[in-house]
Amino acid sequence: MRFRGNTQFASAVGLVLGLLCAVEAAKANKHKPWIETTYHGIVTENDDKVLLDPPLIALDKDAPLRYAESFEVTLTEEGEICGFRIHGQNVPFEAVVLDKSTGEGVIRAKDKLDCELQKEHTFTIQAYDCGEGPDGANMKKSHKATVHIQVNDINEYSPVFKEKSYKATVIEGKKYDSILKVEAVDADCSFQFSQICNYEIVTPDVPFTVDKDGFIKNTEKLSYGKERMYKLTVTAYDCGKNRASEDVLVKISVKPTCKPSWQGFSKRIEYEPGTGSLALFPSMHLETCDEPITSIRASVELETNHIGKGCDRDTYSEKSLHKLCGASSGTVELLPAPSSSANWTVGLPTDNGHDSDQVFEFNGTQAIKVPDGMVSTSLKEPFTISVWMRHGPGAHEKETILCNSDKTEMNRHHYSLYVHNCRLILLLRQDPSEAENYKPAEFHWKLDQVCDKEWHHYVLNVEFPTVSLFVDGTTFEPFLVTEDYPLHASKIETQLTIGACWQDNSGHDNDTESVSEPTSGGNARMAQFFRGNLAGLMIRSGKLENKKVIDCLYTCKEGLDVQLPEEVASAVKVEFNPNQSSLTVEGDDIDAFDKVMQHISYLNSRQFPTPGIRHLRISTTVKCFNEESCVTVPDAEGYVMVLQPEEPKISLSGIDHFARSAAEFESQEGVTLFPELRIVSTITREVEADTESEAAEGADDDPTVQETVVSEEIMHNLDTCEVTVVGDELDGEHEGLEVDMSQLQQHGLEMSSSNLGLVITGVNTMANYEQVLHLIRYKNWHTEALFDRKFKLVCSELNGRYISNDFKVEVNVIHTANPVEHANNAMVQPNFINPVHHASVDLSGHNLVNAHQASVVPSAATIVIVVCVSFLVFMIILGVFRIRAAHQSTMRDQENGKENEMDWDDSALTITVNPMETYEDQHSSEEEEEEEEESEDGEEEDDITSAESESSEDEEGGEPEDQQGASRQQQLEWDDSTLTY
Repeated sequence: MRFRGNTQFASAVGLVLGLLCAVEAAKANKHKPWIETTYHGIVTENDDKVLLDPPLIALDKDAPLRYAESFEVTLTEEGEICGFRIHGQNVPFEAVVLDKSTGEGVIRAKDKLDCELQKEHTFTIQAYDCGEGPDGANMKKSHKATVHIQVNDINEYSPVFKEKSYKATVIEGKKYDSILKVEAVDADCSFQFSQICNYEIVTPDVPFTVDKDGFIKNTEKLSYGKERMYKLTVTAYDCGKNRASEDVLVKISVKPTCKPSWQGFSKRIEYEPGTGSLALFPSMHLETCDEPITSIRASVELETNHIGKGCDRDTYSEKSLHKLCGASSGTVELLPAPSSSANWTVGLPTDNGHDSDQVFEFNGTQAIKVPDGMVSTSLKEPFTISVWMRHGPGAHEKETILCNSDKTEMNRHHYSLYVHNCRLILLLRQDPSEAENYKPAEFHWKLDQVCDKEWHHYVLNVEFPTVSLFVDGTTFEPFLVTEDYPLHASKIETQLTIGACWQDNSGHDNDTESVSEPTSGGNARMAQFFRGNLAGLMIRSGKLENKKVIDCLYTCKEGLDVQLPEEVASAVKVEFNPNQSSLTVEGDDIDAFDKVMQHISYLNSRQFPTPGIRHLRISTTVKCFNEESCVTVPDAEGYVMVLQPEEPKISLSGIDHFARSAAEFESQEGVTLFPELRIVSTITREVEADTESEAAEGADDDPTVQETVVSEEIMHNLDTCEVTVVGDELDGEHEGLEVDMSQLQQHGLEMSSSNLGLVITGVNTMANYEQVLHLIRYKNWHTEALFDRKFKLVCSELNGRYISNDFKVEVNVIHTANPVEHANNAMVQPNFINPVHHASVDLSGHNLVNAHQASVVPSAATIVIVVCVSFLVFMIILGVFRIRAAHQSTMRDQENGKENEMDWDDSALTITVNPMETYEDQHSSEEEEEEEEESEDGEEEDDITSAESESSEDEEGGEPEDQQGASRQQQLEWDDSTLTY
């Protein structure tokens, strides 16, 4: 029984253990939770709840089954969802389990979200179950699912305008499609709330409207006279109907009708000489009336054709200008300014002005003959012809500029330069040669410059058979060269003429005119007259002009200039014409273009420019994107007024009256005429007085500004100094003027002399002219009858534009008295002494300087000796006279009153008058002489009174300046009116 019982107990235990094992097996966590792979969520900013699609639910197969009612099983933790885990950095969300048994959960924001900071969030999420047992052992995790959450915007911001205010300018009378655009922005992140859906003009009753894009335009044509500025208030709305936080102010200015033109341009621009470069358009700009411009081209022209020969140049003689430009020597000036040494141009009309160059007018009737020997050009050698010419369209006849033709008989033209049908032609006939072949004889150039009525500079370099022509510095080749035989051998002399050709018995009455000077061989005539203006006609033999000299002769001293700013140098192109009287500016940037125009300047480098007006013209062409509506810019005109330069006053000063001994005049050195000459040039200026000093002198002074004239010494060049003799012309046989030629050549000066004096020419400084003039000497080899000589010195600048004062010098000759020679002469000369004019030399007013006092002013002992000798001679003459008178009285008694038949024998007497007596009378000896004469006159009053009276009457009819000297001379002359021969 005990065994059976044990068997039953064991079976029961086994059954319990089996059931327990089955239960434990049923409670094991075998599966992972399961969730969707992707979730999409939406959350509104400022809210924490996320709406997910699909919902967040985790499933687990370990969850227990629910059996029938007959069998109840108690639920355990296996299969329940304990939580969700979010993976990612700084994820502002968290996942929460709502029901562990169903696995349902939600995602919510940890803090308030801001769409403007981040509109979307993406992260991963995992679900995990509760595991086994109370400690959650063997917990299972699901796979990672991706979650995309979008943050929805709310309309929390209002529109804000980008600018605090808006400005625009419109032209009256025009309707615009758009004047300006206002623009507002919204800080909301969504498209709906961040977009501006509408703009609105808040200001009522204004002729403007604004569209949804913010463009403002006028609804009617505006009038500048009605309203010059409109002020509008504009607001904006976003698509969420939020209005702008602040409205904006819009100012629209109305301008008068716009006319494209240059603005800020002064029509009168004054230029003061010596101030350098002057900006012409410092404030100018181009107004295009807001038209879109693609390119601009402007031409600035400075009109100087009326100044001199086309512009302002130095007005020295053409010969001086050639030398200044470095031309070789040997230049012959064929049209010089009329002077004593070059008078063949005296009869030609000129411009009669000294402010500009000297030009000569030929009207078709005038011509001149150049003196023989002036030009010795051999056509076998190279030579140069240069001339300034202004010529217009004329007749179809030849017009001769320069012609060298036969004087008589054959009328052959050896060489000539003439104009025919706007062509410049050089005729060059070769001299006879052994080979009688054709050779180039005529060179033709067809030039517009010949007939455009403007000044042009022509230079012909002739090196046969080649001829080169330069017009205004530009080379031109002949378009036609004709040939001819050389001239036949002939001994006929040639005549060089200007303005026509010299012909003998030409027979062409239509184009010739008789000349008053007849020549041998027939009727002399001029033919082929020139009509126009010529100046500076030169011929140079030998060396040809080089291009540098030609450019120097043509270059103007005035013109336009521009200094390009660095920032616009590459954006604008500037080009000048050769003489810089015009320039062109091209570019596409209006601002850069305006800056270049503002830097254009006028420059005149002459010390004494020609005053007057220089017209300015600006011609502008613009190109636009739309050629049909492109603007037209009218020409802008003005002028530069070159003010009158301060005229220099050239003053010559020095010793103007002195005396020298006769020996000095006859010496090899001669007498220096201008030993202490000084040349000074001054200008006068008007300056404002010092108002402060005037106020300090007294409070009652006139407060108005007063002007005072001050004199200021300046330095400039001279080009001519002429020394002429006053009175009788120089007699080359026994007197003349000399100067050191080596000094002249050293200073590049030239000298020409005649019986009227000498002329020094060449451009040089006043100091160098002073140095040369100090060396001029006067010599006289026969001074017996010479008592004084007068000379005049005149210097000038710029070919006579500025002339100095007449500096006159009087030099007296001192003759040394020799009593022994007078006594011998009295014994030798048998003839009666007639009165000698100019025997008495008046030295009153002489300017005796210390430098020559020893040679000019006698010492006191010399004066006493001369006075004594003179008195002795006078007493001898008086004694002889008294003896002779007594002898005559005796003879009359013997011949019964026939005293009229008595003749005075004067063969042994000679009366010598010392010119120093006059000089001594002015000093200490005058009173003694008068006392002695009075005592002697008292004794012989009856004999000499009548002679003195007659002498006085004769001298009253003479020249006033010689009355005093002649009166004193008559006191020493013999009266023979009562003598019978």
